Amino acid sequence: MPGLSKVEAAAGGCPPDFSAKLTKQVVVCSIIAAVGGLMFGYDIGISGGVTSMDSFLKKFFPTVFVKKHQAKANNYCKYNNQYLQLFTSSLYFAGIVASFFASLVSKKYGRKPTIQIASIFFLIGAVLNAAAQNLPMLIIGRMLLGAGVGFGNQAVPLFISEIAPPRYRGGLNICFQLMITFGVLIANIINYGTSKLHPYGWRISLGGAAGPAIILLFGSFIIVETPTSLVERGRKEKGLSILRKIRGVDDVDEEYAEILSAVELANQYKHPYRNLVSRYNRPQLICGSLLQFFQQFTGITAVMFYAPVLFLTMGFGDDASLLSAVVANTVKPICTVVAILLVDRVGRRILLVEAAIQMLISQCAIGGILALHLKTTNTVPKHYCVIVICFICVFLAGFAWSWGPLGWLIPSETFPLESRSSALFITVSMNMFFTFIIGQSFLTMLCHMRSGIFFFFAFWLLVMGLFAIFLLPETKGIPIDEMIDRVWKKHWFWKRHFKDYDAGKGGQELQDKPMEKPID
Repeated sequence: MPGLSKVEAAAGGCPPDFSAKLTKQVVVCSIIAAVGGLMFGYDIGISGGVTSMDSFLKKFFPTVFVKKHQAKANNYCKYNNQYLQLFTSSLYFAGIVASFFASLVSKKYGRKPTIQIASIFFLIGAVLNAAAQNLPMLIIGRMLLGAGVGFGNQAVPLFISEIAPPRYRGGLNICFQLMITFGVLIANIINYGTSKLHPYGWRISLGGAAGPAIILLFGSFIIVETPTSLVERGRKEKGLSILRKIRGVDDVDEEYAEILSAVELANQYKHPYRNLVSRYNRPQLICGSLLQFFQQFTGITAVMFYAPVLFLTMGFGDDASLLSAVVANTVKPICTVVAILLVDRVGRRILLVEAAIQMLISQCAIGGILALHLKTTNTVPKHYCVIVICFICVFLAGFAWSWGPLGWLIPSETFPLESRSSALFITVSMNMFFTFIIGQSFLTMLCHMRSGIFFFFAFWLLVMGLFAIFLLPETKGIPIDEMIDRVWKKHWFWKRHFKDYDAGKGGQELQDKPMEKPID
């Protein structure tokens, strides 16, 4: 039957819903793997805090330190320094390069070794940052952390998506984002404490990244490899054994046959990156890439990286700005739990649309308050500062139950196996690229656009809400290897790309020549 997998055809054309328990093995493996998100989040949260510490600025960015303490310095331009921005953004530039190699390692050696490599890069980077004596050493340490981010963000969402039962996949995958939010919160708490330890408090903050790296490194020896990866690398019996173990049932024949069919199909393509641009992969690639663009252009990176700097700009003292960042980032873990509870019940799209509206209102409110009350050299009245913090909390809440976790979840679950590793490289790289752009340019944009930067992000929130309504299909509860037939071929706009798609023939487009001849 055209367009149906072997299992579907055997079932009379009805896509199967595989029976599976939510086993302890799956939960433990998902939590351990998600510690990769803890490393990522810690690194996001720690950079903004240390850049507000005088001892750190004195050592590495003395010109910024001088501007910070000038009485008549422009509020919006105190921290406008390309090297300071490079300290933050270099991590993501390295992540772009690393994610390419991570995609190759993930496909050839498995998801588990890729996660282990991520923890090693993080550990070395944390040690270098803590011991940094000059700016080059600091930046090299950040780039090694970036390599860890590239490997971790490539492997962890894919690992969780492949071991999770379809009905629980969304909630388990969001554990990755939950750990990111915990990492940010922990980093802000540590920054608040170490800011009082002069002159080496910043070394403790940066070196703290070694903690989650060690947890992940030792934890990675406990987790299992995914059945899909094992079968993909020819270890079929081991793959079947692991599938029974993680599903908690003996009858896994249908799901195992689906994995075999997907792997057989994937093996017909020697060059997955060339296959990635084929017509029937374009909708997933476009949507996955746009999700990464939109995730960063919510303005979240600016808020997360530079929250203490923003609070200093408004007139808070050093301690007060760090404490305000702690308060704001406490919201994210709580609201990420909301996403875990709702994503497999109400679906992905409704969360994305609601949050886009919520964040748009927040950005406009913050921009409006700063436009009215923060001039070149004054400070914002305290009661307005409190209102700004409240709107930042509302903004972070919306992001935490929507574009944050779903930006990682949806790309990890939508691509066919033959394109999955290469597609994750593209989407992770896009995320790293846009994070690098925002991280490298935000302080300059703040200097020139002033409060208008928040309206800039509000515009993109409007665009992404429309995107979620009209162009993004719902993927809730669909088996990962059934996405094309049950999601993309039925979408009002994207179905045109699958008009002649035949899953039984390896997805060859009948009117076009296939890019690679199937292997006999």
